[in-house]
Amino acid sequence: MNDETPRQRFYRRERQSVPAARAFVQEVLRDWSGYGRADDVLLCVSELATNALVHGVPPGRGFLLRLVPYGEGGGVRVEVHDSGDGGAPVLPQQDDGEPREGGRGLLLVSELADKWGVEERCPGKIVWCEFAGPGHR
Repeated sequence: MNDETPRQRFYRRERQSVPAARAFVQEVLRDWSGYGRADDVLLCVSELATNALVHGVPPGRGFLLRLVPYGEGGGVRVEVHDSGDGGAPVLPQQDDGEPREGGRGLLLVSELADKWGVEERCPGKIVWCEFAGPGHR
């Protein structure tokens, strides 16, 4: 019997946190009987964790990564909680057709995840994405 209870881990504001977060998610997905879209989940975790470190985590603080079973059939919800004062992340607008330096990570998340969004918390925010289980997309 698998234990599909929510799992979470706190990461400090340091470069090693992104690969550590990926390893944690990979371990949890394996514990949850694998997951057909693990590569998509791992890429989104990398992007959201990187965004938290670059834009959402003040010096001396960190971020919380939380994984929650989602919906019917083995889906997963990824939440990245930060304590920054910055505003909500938004998808970049490409009005002039010129490539931009930032914002591509959220474009990946919006394409790979079934849903994504931002919720307020005090202090900071929660950026989340959801992946339906196999056959429920």
